[in-house]
Amino acid sequence: MKKNKKPSKKSKQPNNLARLSGIGLQMGATIFLGAYAGKWLDQKYPNEKNWFTIGLTLLFVAIALFNVLRQVNKINEE
Repeated sequence: MKKNKKPSKKSKQPNNLARLSGIGLQMGATIFLGAYAGKWLDQKYPNEKNWFTIGLTLLFVAIALFNVLRQVNKINEE
């Protein structure tokens, strides 16, 4: 019978490092999309302040933070 060996922490470390480095890019892209959509809406429906840009940027920052926390918790569980 062959025993299934559990991967050591050293072998998991590069994989986790790659996943964590990708989180920053994902967060930046998410926030950029929110700001871009808000800017587009502000041009389409002009008003005194850029409320769409402000609101959507803050919303997408919250979404990005939620995704980061979810992914970090998933990495910690492994």
